[in-house]
Amino acid sequence: MKSIQLFIITFVVLLATSTNIKAQLTKKEALPSDTLKIELDKPHSPNKAALFSAIVPGLGQAYNKKYWKIPIVYATIGTTLYFGISNNKSLKQYKAAYRLRLDNDPNTVDEFDGLLSDTGLEGNIDFHQRNRDLSFILAGLFYVLNIVDAAVDAHLFHFPKNDNLSFNLQPNLELTQNNQVSKGFKLVINL
Repeated sequence: MKSIQLFIITFVVLLATSTNIKAQLTKKEALPSDTLKIELDKPHSPNKAALFSAIVPGLGQAYNKKYWKIPIVYATIGTTLYFGISNNKSLKQYKAAYRLRLDNDPNTVDEFDGLLSDTGLEGNIDFHQRNRDLSFILAGLFYVLNIVDAAVDAHLFHFPKNDNLSFNLQPNLELTQNNQVSKGFKLVINL
């Protein structure tokens, strides 16, 4: 029942955010010839990109036409989730063995009997618990970064891209006020 409600809410939100508002973009004014003119075919919404990435990771990158980022999103989130689930499985295994050792019943024997001491089991429990927690935190962080990346890319979607924009690092020699040579680098930006 809750999944149906979530689906309906998601559908209504997507429907509400997918309406195109073109009132600001239809008015074309005459610009001087030396002014950079950007033609906006349709608005590109950062909110929509962020919402898409929040619902399905990578969908915001597809909305921004940055298809090469989708495998990176799934690889980072999937890898951290895999290690989190793997560490959680090992943690349960070591905890069960440790409980069997502490029950004071001579008839129960754990799978690590003779292989690990009690302190060894405790060390493995701590190790896998810490790695599980870290993996899930990193998965959440990558999920949030996926949303932020989609929103930033949507903001920069209509940014002018040309070959004249360049950064160049050049060596630099200057004379200081007391006639000493100052050596370094300067950053040259061509727009």
